[in-house]
Amino acid sequence: MNFFRALSNLLRFDRTNWKALTLCVFAAAVFWIFNALNKNYATNVKIPLHFEFNKKKFVAVDPLPATLSLNVSGNGWDLLRKSLGVKVPAVSMPLERPTETGKIVASSLAPIVASQLGNLKVNFIVTDTLRLKIEPIARRKMKLRADLSGVSFKKDFGRISSVVIQPDSVLLEGPKSFIESLSDTLFLRVNSSRVDSNVKESIEVIVNNDLVSRNPPVAEAMFEVGTIEELIRYLKLITPKPPWGTEINDDSVRCIFLVPQKEHTHFFSEKITLFLSLDKIILVKGETKSFLPTVHGVPEYATLVQVDSVRIKKY
Repeated sequence: MNFFRALSNLLRFDRTNWKALTLCVFAAAVFWIFNALNKNYATNVKIPLHFEFNKKKFVAVDPLPATLSLNVSGNGWDLLRKSLGVKVPAVSMPLERPTETGKIVASSLAPIVASQLGNLKVNFIVTDTLRLKIEPIARRKMKLRADLSGVSFKKDFGRISSVVIQPDSVLLEGPKSFIESLSDTLFLRVNSSRVDSNVKESIEVIVNNDLVSRNPPVAEAMFEVGTIEELIRYLKLITPKPPWGTEINDDSVRCIFLVPQKEHTHFFSEKITLFLSLDKIILVKGETKSFLPTVHGVPEYATLVQVDSVRIKKY
């Protein structure tokens, strides 16, 4: 019993004694940490990368590697700063021929990296290969046209004028391979429903590539809307000489157009042609098929609604 009482008295501290004990433990821990950080160690660290090339002439098509993993040796303080990202300057990688540099074997970068890491010694490069995809910057001026497939009109209303685009072209600047893959014309999609008055819309020029700059990025599409009527014209069918044993049943074809009322009389004097190519028409003996001819020369104020098919028979 006296033994337990003595042990209890030994472990009994007042508040002052506990504060003193805590300060001693903290001081010992700080001394140990400082002593440990003064020693040399080897560890893996990630160093930020910065590639140097003329960004006015070239562009990275894929994101460039942002870091390089290294195994380094050095003082504990230096390694701690590098691990925490404190005062870690990006390692600069100059690219003299950026378009010809598809990949870099990381081990070849040791001398460049070592010269920029100060007191740290590079043991080896952990990263295997750096892959780059850089292209020349190309510029191209392209025509703008309107896509009216997203426009619907109220009954008896329709477009009664040609579509005006302002400006009528756009200058694109971006990766050469993408710029060269584009067609000669970019389409601006106009989206309006139940239209019964003139249309004037600001539309973004969309190219589906974040690396491409557009000048201007927005264009304006406008056209007049008014009352229209449905008109029927029978157009003479133009074809090359039919192959031997082939008969075309129709020499004229019915076509239906939507035409502004104010252009009704003028429309019938417009030269509109109907053409059917026979190059890809293959029939066996006794077979009859229907084919759609192509209409050329439809005036801008009119819309082709329907073309009747042409029947061709092989005897």
